[in-house]
Amino acid sequence: MMERREFIVTLALGLFAAPLAADAQQAGKVPRIGFLALNLAPNPHLHEAFRQGLRDLGYVERRNVVIEYRDAEGKPERLPALAAELVALKVDVIVTGGGTPTALAAKQATKTIPIVFASAPDPVTDGLVTSLARPGGNVTGLSNLNPELVGKCLEQLKQAVPGVSLVAVLWHPGAAHERAGKDMLKAAEVAARALGVRFLFVEARGPADFDRVFSNMTRARAGALTVLSSAMFFSERRRLLDLAAKNRLPAVYPQREFVDAGGLMAYGPNLADLFRRAATYVDKILKGTKPGDLPVQQPTKFELVINLKTAKALGLTIPQPLLQRADEVIQ
Repeated sequence: MMERREFIVTLALGLFAAPLAADAQQAGKVPRIGFLALNLAPNPHLHEAFRQGLRDLGYVERRNVVIEYRDAEGKPERLPALAAELVALKVDVIVTGGGTPTALAAKQATKTIPIVFASAPDPVTDGLVTSLARPGGNVTGLSNLNPELVGKCLEQLKQAVPGVSLVAVLWHPGAAHERAGKDMLKAAEVAARALGVRFLFVEARGPADFDRVFSNMTRARAGALTVLSSAMFFSERRRLLDLAAKNRLPAVYPQREFVDAGGLMAYGPNLADLFRRAATYVDKILKGTKPGDLPVQQPTKFELVINLKTAKALGLTIPQPLLQRADEVIQ
């Protein structure tokens, strides 16, 4: 048997005797959901948000729903095999967490099982759906609109570090989201020019590149850093944060989870809210709606989060107007 650490929630067959949701009763079986993740361990709050969304809709684990988890443990190359396992289990719907790579792995594994991605930066450009309004096929979900948010992130960073003249922009090129990444680079370039700062684009294809790219930033005398959205960066955020602190680089990140872990500031959609809302689409699909008829949803909850402890360690005084706009300030 293949050895690996996996977090798999499997419910006993005897649970068929428990009270079921109305549609499950009609079908004569408990609905089974597959959850494909790039890395479960660093993000328990996101998966709990999805489960809470299910509970709000009447689905209770160990009573009337089965969730089969498959975890790539931060190794994207494992995603195709894990997606194939969920297809072999004949789950009723697959939910993906971990951005574009997990969603693409699921889509490549099946053309019939419905797929709901909980967060993807540019699902049309990345080939997940035909259009946002009418996705078509067996895939739908929620977009986190990252390309459009890059300018906002740079704007907040410039206000936090008003004297900065050179900003490093860290991005993750890769086949899974190459086009979306280039869109974010273009947005960063436009924003940097509007703010009167120069920019230095640096790329990391994997964690092994992190030390090198931070050395490049230091040699170039970058005064601040913007990290573009990437499932890999999100999964490896603690290493990025350690290197930013070591090199004393003020940085803005695309998700609040970076700030919760010690980053300076973040502006972007609330990911937990997206995962919670993904449960709504799972419910609709289990009740018979075709995924291709469900429009891709956009974020409705954005947040600016600032970590004052990190600011103090960097010798920064965050301007009061910026603090007043923050949705949360971590002391």
